Amino acid sequence: MQADVFCRVVDNFGDIGVTWRLVRQLQREHQWSIRLWVDDLKSFQRLEARAHLHALQQVIEQIEIIHWGDPAPDLIPYPVVLCSFSCDLPNSYIAQLHQRPALWVNLEYLSAETWVEGCHGLPSLRGDGLSSYFFFPGFNAKTGGLLREQDLLSQRDAWQKYLEGQHQLLERLGVSAEALAALSAQSARLLTLFCYPHAPIAQMLEALCADSRASIVLIPDGIAIELAMGRLGPLQQVYIERIPFVLQPEYDQLLWMADLNFVRGEDSVIRALWAGKPLVWQIYPQTEGTHLIKLDAWLKISNLSAEVQDLLRHWNADSAAADLSADFEQALQPKAFAQWSSDALALSHTLAQEADFARALHDFCVSKAAP
Repeated sequence: MQADVFCRVVDNFGDIGVTWRLVRQLQREHQWSIRLWVDDLKSFQRLEARAHLHALQQVIEQIEIIHWGDPAPDLIPYPVVLCSFSCDLPNSYIAQLHQRPALWVNLEYLSAETWVEGCHGLPSLRGDGLSSYFFFPGFNAKTGGLLREQDLLSQRDAWQKYLEGQHQLLERLGVSAEALAALSAQSARLLTLFCYPHAPIAQMLEALCADSRASIVLIPDGIAIELAMGRLGPLQQVYIERIPFVLQPEYDQLLWMADLNFVRGEDSVIRALWAGKPLVWQIYPQTEGTHLIKLDAWLKISNLSAEVQDLLRHWNADSAAADLSADFEQALQPKAFAQWSSDALALSHTLAQEADFARALHDFCVSKAAP
């Protein structure tokens, strides 16, 4: 299978994060030959250090990377065309599709809303005579499923037992000796924080400072820039630790070893789901509160407690920020947190019973390309 995959970077890392994971899996597990068109190599390089910022064409892991500039490179289309998050194609490329028809698939945004099931896999006829298909990720067999590499969960389970490797990773990322000592004593909880600028972080920290248990909060560069490294709380039990922006494999490892993960957008929430740990998802904000409808749809299938669901709603609703501290304090209580942890692991196991997104997409393209 030969495919051109187009990605416009809109949400800094979410678009290219999902796309890069997908194309690597299609190449490794399904032997696709891929040209990945990316308009923002700077964001791509944050996730893939081997990427060269000024290269018009380069190859990484047998995947050809095309810098999608203006004008776009004039290349003959491959038989399969994938548009990440339904991005537009270059006009010159569309003109060639009229001469060289291809299987055109729009990879859509993740949603648990029921209407997705009815639209998944449907064709769409354009006004210019070309046609494409809708392909939706999702949480059940009526959709394309979620991105999940074949050996992902076995890697997770092995890493969670590898305490020495976890300690070495945190040392390499520059976590302070005091925080590492608190972790080694098995008394501190470990949190990762990846959020949008408007997240109600102050209320979350207030709850951590009110808790008797120590917390270590790992924050990548460029996130929550108002927070400086140091210790907070009357007992100085909250450690704010700045770490570099890590590559995707290391980010997975951080999610696997943390007790609680704050994630945002699409790529990081899927990876946090596979971690099987409690997570707080800040969904990408949309006008007129559309994102809150998507959040509620996901919460309905999550089997999380009503208290945790309220916490996630408040994390995403600015008007409810005043209630957030009490939500967190309740969620951190030992019995409540143990239940949250159990529910998160159960959700991961349930979702893993469905086909993964790359496999579903591969099968779909093979079926549509067949004579």
